[in-house]
Amino acid sequence: MEAKKYPPNFQRPSSFSIVSEEQLSPNTDSASDQLQFLHSCIAQKDHEILQLRLQLQNIDNHLGWKILKKLNPAFKTLFPTHSFQSKALTKTISLLKSTFNFFTSRKSQLGNVELNANYQLWIRLNEPDQTQLRQQKNSLFSYQPKISIVTPTWNTPTHCLKAMIDSVIDQTYDNWELCIADGNSSSQQTKKILTDYARADARIRLAFLDENLGIAGNSNAAMHLASGDFITLLDHDDTLAPFALHEVVSHLQQPETKIDILYSDEDFINANGTKRFSPTFKPSFGWDSLRSHNYICHLLVFRDEIIKKTGGFRKGFDGSQDYDLVLRACELARKIVHIPKILYHWRVHPASTAGNPNAKNYAHDAGRRALQEHLDRCNLSGQASNGLATGLYQAIYHTTEWPLISIIIPSKDQANTLRTCLDSILADNYPNLEILVLENGSTENETFQLYEKLKKDSRFKIIKWALPFSYAAINNHGAKLASGELLLFLNNDIESLNKENLFRLAEHALRPETGAVGAALFYPDNTIQHAGVVLAMTGIAGHAFRHTPKGKLGYGFRMATIKNVTCVTGACLMMKRKTFEEVHGFDENLAIAFNDIDLCLKLREKELAVVWTPHAEFTHYESKTRGAEDTPEKINRFQKEINYFKSKWDKELIAGDEFYSHNLDPETETPSIRTTKK
Repeated sequence: MEAKKYPPNFQRPSSFSIVSEEQLSPNTDSASDQLQFLHSCIAQKDHEILQLRLQLQNIDNHLGWKILKKLNPAFKTLFPTHSFQSKALTKTISLLKSTFNFFTSRKSQLGNVELNANYQLWIRLNEPDQTQLRQQKNSLFSYQPKISIVTPTWNTPTHCLKAMIDSVIDQTYDNWELCIADGNSSSQQTKKILTDYARADARIRLAFLDENLGIAGNSNAAMHLASGDFITLLDHDDTLAPFALHEVVSHLQQPETKIDILYSDEDFINANGTKRFSPTFKPSFGWDSLRSHNYICHLLVFRDEIIKKTGGFRKGFDGSQDYDLVLRACELARKIVHIPKILYHWRVHPASTAGNPNAKNYAHDAGRRALQEHLDRCNLSGQASNGLATGLYQAIYHTTEWPLISIIIPSKDQANTLRTCLDSILADNYPNLEILVLENGSTENETFQLYEKLKKDSRFKIIKWALPFSYAAINNHGAKLASGELLLFLNNDIESLNKENLFRLAEHALRPETGAVGAALFYPDNTIQHAGVVLAMTGIAGHAFRHTPKGKLGYGFRMATIKNVTCVTGACLMMKRKTFEEVHGFDENLAIAFNDIDLCLKLREKELAVVWTPHAEFTHYESKTRGAEDTPEKINRFQKEINYFKSKWDKELIAGDEFYSHNLDPETETPSIRTTKK
């Protein structure tokens, strides 16, 4: 089959040759690429050895070690080698170590970007064995699209190149073609391997370019070889899971589907491909998450028409050419689907970006430029700024005017707590706000003295609520009396930490596609209380990353990036008043608990985004005025609200949270790999 014609805007390389079967001939061997790779490995190992020597030196100089060396003769006398005493001591130490690890393992994961504990067990539980792989090979799909796998090569290390090609040949789905464009490798071994594989399998299409056009140019050349219905990208030193294409095609079986882009989870493999580690279990697609970093990455599959419309990779975005392509492709896609399985293995070695992020520092600036152009194309008035770490970004949205925000704060006594809250809000630079304090049964004189002072400021309204406390009812009442275009539901035990907080919330709340936005809330000890709420976590809903120290990036950078979530807490929630009214506000059947979760689920039903931003930071002293839920009456009420919520959102609870991977344990708020099948 001939390669499909690409439109004029597609950046075709000026000079390359497609290799026919007659032209496939062996070349002289060369070990230069292997030597280069081995030298880099040796350099890395030398560095590791140096670090270990420094650690040993520090241990040797440590006072504790010096004392142990002094005690060593006495220890040998009391616990002779191979004696009963020695064996008993060894077992005791082992037991104590296991106990310590059990109680500290979850704590040690707090804030980690990567996870490894229990990953090998997860692989055994969730991936097909050899029998199942053979069954996949013998199965037939009613719809069998051709998948074109696009790979640029240049002086690829021999074992990496062979492993990459073998991983394609070993696919259990066989309607594929591997399109390789070699950027004029100086290594004859690279060319020979490519030639030999192409001669052995007609599905491997090969082009030798007259010059190295870089990653973007070489990839475009490979795309020109493609004749498939879908195109996927595979780096020259990475590998595919043997069931990768089978999973992709299984998601394309519904004839009415409008899926244009699919992406999967991924992990890393070591330099020689013998170990898999650090899986990335991803959330469903969300624009806010994507504008923060290229989290969808690999495996990435595009409908052929989408690639044609984008024109392929663009020059000038080296290091972030994938991010630029993804942004442009997603703008055109009708439907984007996440496959929650590890289908791609990203090789880590000293020369790779995965193994050495500093190898491509230039990529960060290219990514920011790609994001800025995306915002401009989508007519989103905003600025692409640096995020909280390299490779992370912050989209700051602009508006012609900042509308009135009505801040609604239920309160009872605790005058000092309320004063702290109000003072921090008034210190914000936001120019246009009103504050409604909903007074609910205060008895302390200090509270009423504070109210009298507040009444002198025209921005304040003190509104009496004489009915029993109901978070849903009292906030609905406040919303009816509010004048602002935006509503901020705020607990009285919240303290704003930054003078730009209201801007950072309002910029998202004002966007037409946004239903609600939440902030980063911290406990007084500077650990996270709220970084988004996960549906069906630890029951109804839970706070992922709770108690993680401030400043940590979090698994998948999800404590450091603006992201799409299913729910945010009502302790600090901003939304448009019009939207609040359209969904009929808080459900008053949920007087105390889960009314914020219910509100967010109603927004999601309307396909409105719920957004969490780390760039609005508050301290939350949590329920100071309401107290604990420890009386029989409160416990009974809480159980009734649980039952009501479950009956209302049963399907959603069973399905789980689309923005928190089902491969992560839902029974803990610290991200951990799930070791039971869903």
